Amino acid sequence: MATPDAALKKILEQEGALAVALVDFASGMALAQQSTVPFDLELAAAVNTEVVRAKLRAIDALGLGDTIEDILITLGTQFHVIRISARPDLAGIFSYLVLDRAKGNLALARRGLRTLEDELEI
Repeated sequence: MATPDAALKKILEQEGALAVALVDFASGMALAQQSTVPFDLELAAAVNTEVVRAKLRAIDALGLGDTIEDILITLGTQFHVIRISARPDLAGIFSYLVLDRAKGNLALARRGLRTLEDELEI
């Protein structure tokens, strides 16, 4: 098991990882955050909480009866990956990763976020 800071540090060791946070989507607050570049993770946590809430409302409105594993936002130079925890003890928490599109590996980043969730101890 890893502390939030240790788990986030491990994610940032991946090639192309720019910023990462654990976010409480009830409050929109970052619980832990780290970055290798200047990046306003407090603001990113708040606005991406709205993305998560909107998608949850859409799933409910459509009657899909399913859960979100992750949300990928592709920008010109970055990938933004939001992974919602499936662990009952981490309910209401998502991880948020900003990855350099030219340097990072999206598959490895997604795998890293799954591992973070598996190993995280709060």
